[in-house]
Amino acid sequence: MIPLTHYLVLGAILFAISVVGIFLNKKNVIILLMAIELMLLAVNTNFIAFSHYLQDTSGQIFVFFILTVAAAESAIGLAILVVLFRTIRSINVEDIGRLKN
Repeated sequence: MIPLTHYLVLGAILFAISVVGIFLNKKNVIILLMAIELMLLAVNTNFIAFSHYLQDTSGQIFVFFILTVAAAESAIGLAILVVLFRTIRSINVEDIGRLKN
């Protein structure tokens, strides 16, 4: 049996990688979306670990809600990305400012 601390460390590492990915890469929208999804995955890992440790299913129910929100966020984010690419032929975050003109 794997102890709870291993899952929490894994969740913390995933969360830290996603925060670093957001701060280091401020140009590519796709990588920013992937970092946000990784952040949600880290939170889900902690919810599942605590749910199993406490023998309570409410953490697993929260994970289903988070996965639903993450799927909707991915679909909307990719739709916005497609419209952005069709409009300015770029997916760089810095080029989004050209939409104001």
